[in-house]
Amino acid sequence: MRRRLLAAAVTALAAFAVALPASAALNQPAPVSIDPADFTPNVLDGEVRAFAVVGDAVVVGGDFTTVTDARRKVRYKRNNLFAYRAATGEILPFAPEPDAPVLSLATGPNNTVYAGGSFQRIAGGPQRGLAQLSLADGRRVEAFAAPINWGDVRSVIAAGQWVYAAGSFSRIGTADRVGLARVNATTGAVDPGFDLKLAAPHLTRVKLEDLALTPDGTRLAAVGAVEQAAGQWRAQVVMVDVPATGPARLADWYTDAYTRPCRAGFETYLRGIDFDPTGTYATIVATGRKWGDQLMCDTAARFDLRGTGMHRPLWVNWTGGDSLYSVADTGAAVYVGGHQRWMDNPQGHETAGPGAVARPGIAAIDPVTGKATTWNPKRVPRGVGARALLATPQGLLVGSDTERIGNEYHARLALLPLA
Repeated sequence: MRRRLLAAAVTALAAFAVALPASAALNQPAPVSIDPADFTPNVLDGEVRAFAVVGDAVVVGGDFTTVTDARRKVRYKRNNLFAYRAATGEILPFAPEPDAPVLSLATGPNNTVYAGGSFQRIAGGPQRGLAQLSLADGRRVEAFAAPINWGDVRSVIAAGQWVYAAGSFSRIGTADRVGLARVNATTGAVDPGFDLKLAAPHLTRVKLEDLALTPDGTRLAAVGAVEQAAGQWRAQVVMVDVPATGPARLADWYTDAYTRPCRAGFETYLRGIDFDPTGTYATIVATGRKWGDQLMCDTAARFDLRGTGMHRPLWVNWTGGDSLYSVADTGAAVYVGGHQRWMDNPQGHETAGPGAVARPGIAAIDPVTGKATTWNPKRVPRGVGARALLATPQGLLVGSDTERIGNEYHARLALLPLA
């Protein structure tokens, strides 16, 4: 029965996957199951960092070399990037072989995917940091040319005629763009009307960690090592208004929640952001390795996007000293992944404080109350953390660096199907 339901979900997904922005939150009216699907492939080494759904395929990126089928009978050499059938787990021939990790993926048009990362070569040719690839044969779409000058691309979003890219670069294509750019989805040409002039005068460099786009495509969010945008102060969070016509502009929305530093060495402690399905709220997750005085280190925090000027969190959920790396807001729940041991733990100092609940490696937060729900599949061991969460019509995809979730073996990749 589960396979029939999943196959029906994939059929529905194929009809609209390309039409949705890659980061648009998916409205799932009920939480997902804690029992993982049995058919997903296994990744035998490294870690999974990114997912994208392209038609009836799931594309998986990260830092790895070998994958197997669900039964672990057949091994496939796949460096940093592979794809499988969403309904069956069948591993596809797609093998572009990037020479370094893939950190982000976004669904492209005409059975393609955009890949961002630290690679310098992919699909047999030079293409630094950002490339468009055909799922049919694994080749680069050569018409799309938007190489970065150095560093990496850590987040990619495809929406209509545009692709947004964020990371640690300072130039993309032929244009100077520090950490954030918008390029033509077909040619890779940099949009001259999109330049937020990001700066970090007190840090080593601008390095963005994640992007999110509201489902209607009118607001873009960026988090990471950044202090200024368009000449105005912005502490690690930048909101951009994206009108249907005319140039993008810095939104009159900001927060001082992330002004105070966490432990030394964290130029940014923010790791992920996602919008809810209505585009009204944003949830940000953080690392930081510090506690006390209600610091925002190692937290998940929800913000209202409405209104202008200063915004403070509607709620904050503390892990008590463990990192959160990924977030997916489905409407029914805000899922967070990391290497946390607890949630609801504001008084924890690498300990379980009063009221703490055990949620190893993955958790769901009630979007209204900000408290952890009873959902608890347990990702044990926790490893470095779950760095990739993606809500799909099938359920929640989870990518990590460990091998067990829901008390079952699912190496570095799992699907928690709709309940």
